[in-house]
Amino acid sequence: MVNDFCLKALIRPVLDFPKPGVIFRDITPLYQSPRAMRVIADRLIERYVEVDFSHIGAMDARGFLIGSVLAHQLNKPLILFRKQGKLPADVLAEGYQTEYGEALLEVHADSLCEGDSLLLVDDLIATGGTLIAAVNLVRRMGAQVFEAAAIIDLPELGGSTRLQSIGVPTFSLTEFSLTE
Repeated sequence: MVNDFCLKALIRPVLDFPKPGVIFRDITPLYQSPRAMRVIADRLIERYVEVDFSHIGAMDARGFLIGSVLAHQLNKPLILFRKQGKLPADVLAEGYQTEYGEALLEVHADSLCEGDSLLLVDDLIATGGTLIAAVNLVRRMGAQVFEAAAIIDLPELGGSTRLQSIGVPTFSLTEFSLTE
């Protein structure tokens, strides 16, 4: 976890969004703070700069923000995992459960080759549904996931545990309990 500069203090809790009883973790204040963005980018770059993997995979849509920075700074190709209907060429699709229902994740079918390895990035690990769908898509292309990284982990929702149970290590910069 990042210390001295408190990322956690800039993450805004929004009560009862998108439905009653949910505390939504709004990261937009992080993006409004150049210092916070520098801390996020520097910490993730430091963690992965010496690691041997071939691609960065970013989750739609907030994962794109940090994924593009990492891809640029680490000189890696960026693979976009999108919500249904957003990609123009041939896609592979994977259904998954979200905290709020069902969804479909897509990736261009020619994004990865057998033997490629990637770092998956998103803003948050909650139940792990989106990231697990991405892992399944990566594996269907013959590639592997090196690790899944996020700004926030909500460990009580079990996403990190679910990812680890299918052989994908996780890393986050901060975490929240469901009552924080």
